[in-house]
Parts: sequence; C-alpha cells; structure tokens
Amino acid sequence: MKRICVFAGSNVGSHIEYLAAARELGHALVRHDVSLVYGGARVGLAGALADAVLAARGHVSGVIPAALVAKEAAHEGLPDLRVVSSMHDRKAMMADLADGFIALPGGWGTLEEFFEVLTWAQLGLHRKPCGLLNVRGFFDGLLSFIDHSIDERFVRREHRSMVIVSRSPDSLLERFDQYVPLVVPKWIDAPAT
Repeated sequence: MKRICVFAGSNVGSHIEYLAAARELGHALVRHDVSLVYGGARVGLAGALADAVLAARGHVSGVIPAALVAKEAAHEGLPDLRVVSSMHDRKAMMADLADGFIALPGGWGTLEEFFEVLTWAQLGLHRKPCGLLNVRGFFDGLLSFIDHSIDERFVRREHRSMVIVSRSPDSLLERFDQYVPLVVPKWIDAPAT
C-alpha cells in the first residue's frame, strides 16, 4: 500500500475520541509509510487527519471540487491540492490515486463515498481493500444493518469479508497489507431476464 484514501467527517462529532482517532490514523499512515488521499478540507475530522499526517512529515493529496473550496474550507497547507469540477470527478480521482479506502466516522458524504468504493469492489471494478475505523463503536449499527442485508439475501454472506473493521489504525493497516480480494459473483441467485 502506497496511498490510502480516507473518507472522514467535515465535523468533529460529539466525542473527543473521534478527533483523537483521526490524528492517530494520520500518525499510523506515516509510520506505515503510506500517503494520505482525502477530500481536501481543512475542517472536521478530515482536516485533523491531514494536519496529523503533515505534522509527522507524511505526504497528503487533497481532492476538492471548485464549488466546495470555500464551503469546505480547502486546506491551503497541502503540498498537493487538486481542484476538480465536480463531486463525481473528486471521487473518481481519489479512487484512481488510492490503493485502499478507509472510512472514519462521518455523515452522509462519508458513508456514500465508502459504499460507492465498496460496491465497485463487489462488482470487481477494483481489488482494493475497504475498511472502517470503528471508533467508539460508531459503525456498530451500520455493521448490524449489513448483516441484516445478508440475512435478507440482498448481499452475499461472502461479501461481508470485504468490509475490514478495526478499532485500531495500526491493526486496520496491517489487515490491509494482508488483504486478499474476494472473487465470487455478486448475485445470490441467477439474475432474472
């Protein structure tokens, strides 16, 4: 893994542990000699993550749409800030730059970005690991919902292993290094014609 894309909240959340985890993930990326790719903001968990990587002398690439430069307060201290024309261009560029994907706690944007790359992995469009840094059990409800989707036969049971989960940044990165992409069909039953 040379570069990991991290999706993270543009807010810091209601618990100091979220902010601490963002900073610890930044330090862990540098310890593992992995560059950060993220959405380019200087605010929230995303900004704290980028600041931690920069403070530890790591490399950061930010990708932000022009329409969000002022709204999300683009991080002007980045050595590599790429301004693109749309959210679609942002996600495509981050995906192209990254060797894997991690979600920190965040809101709808964080979840949407994570599930898009997870879906791409399920469809075989990439073979990169996708993980959740489960700070304070933030993703426990989401993981229960994923299990419910499996029980209801909307997701293959084998695909559950595509979501790597850890409470520790170092453990998550180690599991990324050991990741073997799953190769099974997406469909549970033959698609109807």
